[in-house]
Amino acid sequence: MNYNVLRYFSVLAQVEHYTVAAARLGISQPSLSSAIHNLENALGGVKLFEKVGRNIRLTEEGKFYQEKVDTALQELHTASRMLRDSKLSAPVVIRMGFVSGALSGSVAQKISQYSHENTRIRFHLTESSAENLMDMVRQEKLDMAIVDSTDRDRSLHFRKLSQRDLFAAIPVSHPLAQRESVDPAEIVHEPQVVLNYNVGKSFKEWTTGAPADESVICTVDTAQAALDLVSAGIGIAFIPDSCVQQRPDIRFIPIRNWHQALYMCIYYDKWLEPPVWEFVELLVKSIRENTGEHSV
Repeated sequence: MNYNVLRYFSVLAQVEHYTVAAARLGISQPSLSSAIHNLENALGGVKLFEKVGRNIRLTEEGKFYQEKVDTALQELHTASRMLRDSKLSAPVVIRMGFVSGALSGSVAQKISQYSHENTRIRFHLTESSAENLMDMVRQEKLDMAIVDSTDRDRSLHFRKLSQRDLFAAIPVSHPLAQRESVDPAEIVHEPQVVLNYNVGKSFKEWTTGAPADESVICTVDTAQAALDLVSAGIGIAFIPDSCVQQRPDIRFIPIRNWHQALYMCIYYDKWLEPPVWEFVELLVKSIRENTGEHSV
């Protein structure tokens, strides 16, 4: 049953005058007459109104129907108001992904600040590799992700946030552990634990001779997992500066002339809740201001 037709009937039943009811509803009198006629036909030919001179009045069937219609309209109105009110007060979950090390510093501070200033906001955070995070953004399992590589997929939009240095995490027993810094070519053939395969490929591009695939012993999604494997003696790992730790069994050696960019990744045509989109803009602005990054 058409909601507007029921509303037309309710108003007409209250005033029992076509001209007055049409004016109150903001429609023409012929439109109102046609709507009521179609309603009566839909009800099996029941007459809801009868003429009394130039006026009309409800029939007994009409009075019965008015009671039911007015009750139903009131319940619909109440339900609509409850939904609107709950929408304004319901929690908004921001689903954000990040690669290892990207949650430190200004990102964590901005999450804390935004959640304190907006009591409706809840954060669901996922740490993984850039490749996994981009897939989750594509599948709309994440609203956004901070990643350390880009993709040619035009459905994704990338905004450069900052640049970070990378260190070689080397067991203290390794011959290079006492070095102040290392060149990429010096460690490219070492057994490697790679945070994700894209980082491995990036490292190869920075070297004069690309290593054999067997140089990559395993790939992991988090820096903590990579460090645990280095500690166990499986190989060396390339760790962003924000993941450097004080560990007695590992030395962190700066890698000369090797940097890695971080990007904000979002789904290009996805509509985001206003609080979510506001957080994206605040986060991008905050990181760029803190790092002096101005590239788009």
